[in-house]
Amino acid sequence: MKTLLVTLLALLPFMAMAQQHPDVYSTPMGPLVVTPINHGSIMLKIMGKVIHVDPYEKTVDYSTLPKADLILITHEHSDHFDKKALKKIVTPDTYIITTDSVASAGIPNATVLKNGEDATWNDIGILAVPAYNIEHKRPDGKPYHEKGVGNGYILSFKKFRVYIAGDTENIPEMSQLGKINIAFLPKNLPYTMTDEQFITAAKMIHPKVLYPYHYFEIDRDALMKQLPKDIELK
Repeated sequence: MKTLLVTLLALLPFMAMAQQHPDVYSTPMGPLVVTPINHGSIMLKIMGKVIHVDPYEKTVDYSTLPKADLILITHEHSDHFDKKALKKIVTPDTYIITTDSVASAGIPNATVLKNGEDATWNDIGILAVPAYNIEHKRPDGKPYHEKGVGNGYILSFKKFRVYIAGDTENIPEMSQLGKINIAFLPKNLPYTMTDEQFITAAKMIHPKVLYPYHYFEIDRDALMKQLPKDIELK
């Protein structure tokens, strides 16, 4: 019983993220269904296609979720590149876009995008953008996420654009992303952003809808007080 209790307590930060409630948005390509799964994992549905981002099976059994038509993986860390989760949603027709480090670690047939490179899949534009740390570093002085290694992604459904930041701080490149309708921004320490960095990033990007994700704990009321009034915090 004690072992079970310890295990459950260890999972609580991740269980808090297991939302799985869909939101529906109107885009020029039809309704976009957005479902935050857990931690840094997201599922999108549009035009009958299913897009999974960073599937991670810490608290969700991916065998219960739809198979993937497209998978986006932001970087090689195990809470974003989870081979067990991938096995449950990949089919022979699944298209995978990721980084060089992930492809070389076990997905040789994936399409690799570097920061600044783009691709088109089923008329959906996919742009890889930088995701990295400036301030937060390991004891040896290296950033938790080095510049040029990981990706964030911008998905363009015609003029409707969704930004999935990946593991990053409030980097200067965020001010150059252009119009963003929906943004997913990480907020946890020491790996991504403080509350202050999160607010700064949100103000730079200024999306219509903002999803905090990849967090262990969050004070939504405190964040809402600091955000511009025209940003909807999910």
